[in-house]
Amino acid sequence: MSRRLPTASALALGLAVFAPLAHAQDAATVQQAVVVRDAAMRANIALDYVTQLTTRFGARPAGSKSEQDAAVWAADYLRSQGFQNVRIETFPLVGWERGESSAAIVGDNAQTLAAAALGHSPATPRGGVEAEIVRFASLEDLQAAPDAAVRGRIVYVDLGQMHAMQDGSGYGPQTRVRGAGPGVAAAKGAAAFVMRSVGSDDNRLPHTGSTRYVDGKPTIPAFALAAPDADQVSRLVAMGQPVRMRLTSTARTYQTHSQNVIGDLPGATRPDEIIVLGSHMDSWDLGTGAIDDAAGGAITVAAAKAIADSGRRPARTLRVIFYGSEEVSQPTPQTGNGGAVYARAQGAALDRHVIAGESDFGADRVYALRLPAGAQGSDFQKAATRVLYPIGVLASDRVETEGGVDIGPMGPLGVPFFGLAQDGTRYFDLHHTANDTLDKIDPAQLSQNVAAWAGLLWLIADSDVDFRAMKSAASAPAAPAH
Repeated sequence: MSRRLPTASALALGLAVFAPLAHAQDAATVQQAVVVRDAAMRANIALDYVTQLTTRFGARPAGSKSEQDAAVWAADYLRSQGFQNVRIETFPLVGWERGESSAAIVGDNAQTLAAAALGHSPATPRGGVEAEIVRFASLEDLQAAPDAAVRGRIVYVDLGQMHAMQDGSGYGPQTRVRGAGPGVAAAKGAAAFVMRSVGSDDNRLPHTGSTRYVDGKPTIPAFALAAPDADQVSRLVAMGQPVRMRLTSTARTYQTHSQNVIGDLPGATRPDEIIVLGSHMDSWDLGTGAIDDAAGGAITVAAAKAIADSGRRPARTLRVIFYGSEEVSQPTPQTGNGGAVYARAQGAALDRHVIAGESDFGADRVYALRLPAGAQGSDFQKAATRVLYPIGVLASDRVETEGGVDIGPMGPLGVPFFGLAQDGTRYFDLHHTANDTLDKIDPAQLSQNVAAWAGLLWLIADSDVDFRAMKSAASAPAAPAH
């Protein structure tokens, strides 16, 4: 891709100069976006940031000392790169520590299984839990099962292997099992809960992830099996003989705090208009959280820095936020997560947040631009296409409505979202596993992300486009026909 960049840049500059221009995107603004984009493609700080973060601190579980120390370091990093108003805003959190865990088939066909305890699930009793398993092919099948079929057993839900998809759309149905399954099983009297890992790989590396509290309380010990081990258990069940399993976990919860790290590049003429660039600092404990989500922080901070390094300040303020505690569930809304904490704390100031975007899908290339309702087909979208198409990013007719876990709480309060969709084909091979490490990041694709963010952000930040008004107009009921 980089070999084609000079030709693409020339094309973009030509379009910027000769094509009809978008409202509030004059020729100079579009050309500057191209300049910023190309400079970011050639050199940026993203790889430096993600390398330092993952190497210095390793895994950063929410509320852990490593997450807290990483936040202090990240604040210093922002200051060293010229960000202003840098602050760390803390909030209370119930932390979760994995301890030791194991899973095995016992009795006939005895064998060890590769499994990981699910986040915020409780420990087993001393000596573990041992019982016959009962297998279900879906959460709905478990919900429909009579209590007598579940009581005292280990529930095993195997929804089948998640399929790799560019947009990651196979993830949602699987996470329903992880989030709600233990609570459903507990209500029916199950001794423990096991599921196939939520992932698209065939490695013998289990994927962790968070379960949900029920009425503010943990449910039952819960585990995820690596894909080959899930296949193994399902084959044994299909042979028609009882399968007995033993599970152990020494997991614990504890009172702690997490934090959001915030830094601004103030706008030149309208600094009170805020554009939020979001990612999260915490990670799961099995790997080092390189793609989930040190890469997102690297992309957003590098994009903002590329604009600062251009020698021109845009009109609006760019606000980088490294959110805390994105990965874990909490007993009540009063603790965690960083996105909800930030949105609640803003109060009336949230009215001055013009738009927000989040990078939390790894480091592979951006392929599509998604804008808020009302911006589809707009002059702004056309200008953004001139800047982004040459680096392989197409304008999508899909409206960006959710934003992501971190920025999502701002949506119901009126803040519109944009999205730069990344290729997630291999994302769920790696995320929440021991394989989420720095070597999985492709520097060239990482730089393409930075370039796409930097070019788009310049257009947003140096314009007077009112995305809130677009969103409101798009959601208003149509006028009656006459």
